[in-house]
Amino acid sequence: MPSWPDTRIPDLFNIQLPILQAPMAGPCLHEMAIAVGQAGGLAALPCAMLGAAQVRSEVALIRAQTAAPLNLNFFCHTPQAPDASREAAWRARLRPYYLELGLDPEMPVPVSSRNPFDAAMCELVEELRPAVVSFHFGLPAADLLARVKATGAKVLSSATTVAEARWLEAHGVDAIIAQGAEAGGHRGVFLQDEVYSQLGTFALVPQVVDAVKLPVIAAGGIMDARGIAAAFMLGASAVQLGTAYLFTPEAKVAPAHRAALRSPAAETTALTNLFTGRPARGIVNRLMREVGPLSALAPAFPLAGGALTPLRAAAEAQGSGDFMSLWAGQAAPLGRERGAGALTRELAEQTLALLSR
Repeated sequence: MPSWPDTRIPDLFNIQLPILQAPMAGPCLHEMAIAVGQAGGLAALPCAMLGAAQVRSEVALIRAQTAAPLNLNFFCHTPQAPDASREAAWRARLRPYYLELGLDPEMPVPVSSRNPFDAAMCELVEELRPAVVSFHFGLPAADLLARVKATGAKVLSSATTVAEARWLEAHGVDAIIAQGAEAGGHRGVFLQDEVYSQLGTFALVPQVVDAVKLPVIAAGGIMDARGIAAAFMLGASAVQLGTAYLFTPEAKVAPAHRAALRSPAAETTALTNLFTGRPARGIVNRLMREVGPLSALAPAFPLAGGALTPLRAAAEAQGSGDFMSLWAGQAAPLGRERGAGALTRELAEQTLALLSR
């Protein structure tokens, strides 16, 4: 029976398979976490867009179906105060689209928000006691991190550079996610913001492996057994998959987003700050083409999304994804339509077959 060449991550998290479900805010709720956990991977619940009551409810639903370890994920950004002049410039740039869709350009718009990890969320971790707590955009303040670790939870965070990986190791994480530039969704950058210099997964992973003593989890552009096997050959101890799980029925994906994932448009992705104010990779759509994927006009994270909300709703009602974030990684065309549990098991079996050749 073939075995995994590195079992540090399954041993660390008490899981069967070295496959982690990426905690994608929006698409991932209890249905996906249950399926992945039951299949032997590390299930995840993204909490940045959920209130405390929602997190409790989702965790209860998950724990009612599986005792598998669970990863609660949080953002660690510093919230930015609204900038009236920047917001006005952004609204002015979007004005033609409002008029085209029959919307009032001066209409009030919601405030786009993502909750950073704070004392209240730390109390929630202490209450729920998940097996794993992961962070994006660095780590929380030292006192909060100490409280998380005191619960017995293992701590993960993403590094997009070797310098970030060394920083995370020095600040007490138990394992490091090496997030290559191919990855869909938000870049985990926190020491610098020069996204144009970001390394791809298969350049980043071996450099991080050589630079730190902790187990490394490869993320970005990994969709099938070939990618998983390659990550292990480069020294990774596990992989984290995001876009692969967007094709599953458990993913809460808008119809226009799902259609884009299945279409030739998925062959072209780019890093953009238009939808949240922070660089994230998605399928190129009309807004990205016409405004440019990276714009200095977009308000700081996470405020850029507010003015896009009416546009997204109006376009989505017509079946269009022109104004929505179509998050996806560069290897999206390799996606397969499977249940999340079946996908996890199949990828593990196929990878072990490749590694045993």
